Amino acid sequence: MSRMLGGLDEELLDFRRDLHRNPEPSWQEVRTTRVVLDRLAAAGISAERLDQTGAVVDLGAGDPELRVGLRADLDALPLTERTGLEFASRRRGVAHACGHDVHTTALVGAALALAEHEDELRRQGIAVRLVFQPAEESMPGGARVVLDHGLVDDLDVIFALHCDPRRDVGEIGLRTGPITAAGDQVTVRLTGHGGHTSRPFLTEDLIFALGKVVTDLPGALSRRMDPRAGALLVWGGVHAGGVPNVIPESGEVTGTLRMLDASAWHGIGPLLTELVEAVVAPYGVQAELRHVPGVPPVVNTGWGIEALESAAVHLLGAQAARPTEQSLGGEDFAWLLMNREGALGRLGTRTPGGPTYDLHRGDLVIDERAVGIGARMYAAMPFTAAAARSSVAR
Repeated sequence: MSRMLGGLDEELLDFRRDLHRNPEPSWQEVRTTRVVLDRLAAAGISAERLDQTGAVVDLGAGDPELRVGLRADLDALPLTERTGLEFASRRRGVAHACGHDVHTTALVGAALALAEHEDELRRQGIAVRLVFQPAEESMPGGARVVLDHGLVDDLDVIFALHCDPRRDVGEIGLRTGPITAAGDQVTVRLTGHGGHTSRPFLTEDLIFALGKVVTDLPGALSRRMDPRAGALLVWGGVHAGGVPNVIPESGEVTGTLRMLDASAWHGIGPLLTELVEAVVAPYGVQAELRHVPGVPPVVNTGWGIEALESAAVHLLGAQAARPTEQSLGGEDFAWLLMNREGALGRLGTRTPGGPTYDLHRGDLVIDERAVGIGARMYAAMPFTAAAARSSVAR
């Protein structure tokens, strides 16, 4: 397995840098999809486009004993890159600041490697479906498109990797059970009778009420929910007014609600509505709650983690497989993993001894050795999944 990519490493670095220079946001990954399809076609690999963006490849046995899914995401984020790299984003306000260019490149590399070893896949009765998914960064995400196409219905197990800039390159972070959190979008819009700031008693003081939503709603949630659910409501934007002496007639606050516990997440809607209404009631304003459920937690299974750990140890050594904590970040791979075996692994991208970056920041720099490691991990997973299933069966 360790030799499966042959001499592709330099080509994969060039491929990743091209994607990095030309990022595309969710649902707009037209060029990204095209260059993936073009590279696969050049290798004689048949691939199908999903809708406008995204692609799927099937390799291996036609009537398999085991069908394995491998997934990577295509989209970039709507923020400005600040790395100063020579291959930095050419698109102002769009950047691969979450590592999806690495994921996509790694899966392309795995497709090229697995196509070269398709006879071995057939011999072992393994089919592999490689899914290049659009719009992971949106809510609801592109995983719903993958579900709508029925691409996971016949899978026995599915895997994904995600860049982790807090983990050294050459390490793979593993966790059985929940590894990410549920994540929703929450917007509260208030309207009322505005007026002069000298006479707030003759108006409905919308700014004051909005401030109470900002401070009191997270606190109220913490007192009405079991703390073991790990609920966290954090605001990312407040928009109201613009003139110092005018109380505006409308305003809104928007943010994310994250939760570690899936069962609590499923029942949060009515409580959220009740608390919003209670918080604003004393101020006479009208409240409109927009709660967009995003993703459940990603829950890794024992079989999936065993396969990931086996691939990491075989390719990188026993020290490479490291335990990792559950993150409050959301990941729509959760939809693909629901009710089936599989796992999401953390792909280390930090240069040992170098600076620690964070995801969703314009200064994110990834140690590019992670590209080849990710490709080899993806290429190995179908084989280690087969071995892990045999181990579980025994």
